Amino acid sequence: MTRIGAIEGGGTKFVVGVGTVDGQIEMVESFPTTTPEETMGKTVEFFRDKGVSAIGFGSFGPVDLNKQSATYGHIAKTPKPHWSGYDVVGHLKKHFDVPIGFDTDVNAAALGEATYGAAKGLNSCLYITIGTGIGAGAVVEGKLVHGLTHPEMGHIIVRRHPEDAYEGKCPYHGDCLEGLAAGPAIEARWGVKAYELAEDHKAWEFQAYYIAQALMNYMLIISPEKIILGGGVSKQRHLLPRIHDELRKLLNGYVDHPAILEHADSYIVTPGLEDRAGITGSLALGVQALNQA
Repeated sequence: MTRIGAIEGGGTKFVVGVGTVDGQIEMVESFPTTTPEETMGKTVEFFRDKGVSAIGFGSFGPVDLNKQSATYGHIAKTPKPHWSGYDVVGHLKKHFDVPIGFDTDVNAAALGEATYGAAKGLNSCLYITIGTGIGAGAVVEGKLVHGLTHPEMGHIIVRRHPEDAYEGKCPYHGDCLEGLAAGPAIEARWGVKAYELAEDHKAWEFQAYYIAQALMNYMLIISPEKIILGGGVSKQRHLLPRIHDELRKLLNGYVDHPAILEHADSYIVTPGLEDRAGITGSLALGVQALNQA
């Protein structure tokens, strides 16, 4: 049986696994993200005896995805110590003569949900993760969205809630979406982590207000057939109905479609792959690389 390697390379931890072309993960290990040498060393050791035919790697970013670039497969400038400029794909190629699929972690999760999860069988979807940061990946007409660089949808500008005086956490933009709605912004604004807040706390009104604006923007630009909310903050299931209601208010009937007007709870959903969206999406990148080789 053909086996595919998968790497979900996060800024906090790496998850590595082996699975099959139909999306079944057979084994998984994880370890902290430390230095590139130590972390990639553990990654290589994990795959050394697994006999994989391809590897998919969904990485924290920013990364260089331009295959014509001299720095393709490198981590770009990042606040993560020691990783800026590191050639993660090149390091894997030194040890494994197999096709390697490489993309951002959120694009990998989007591909995983489109291939095996909540958006399976659809032509397009958007996956957004709301946790330590905010990022999103999109599949449009069956393909991951790339451009001049990869999308950075967590840094769009949103209207400030009239009652929100918090200045914003993003070191680059202050009160962009990530600066106002990611986990560290919630903690800085209210003094506790998101999961410690009661369901009726004012924080969730703010979150719904900001997230709904972002989803409206993504819908009007990409018009995805499914929107999938991942990450720690989105695990607050009581938040989804608030987002649905706020989104309907913002759209004000402009997008006249039953998916929004009547069935928002099945249009904006949590990951079908649950906590394995990232690693299964990385597996999908490996399958894609094998098929294109």
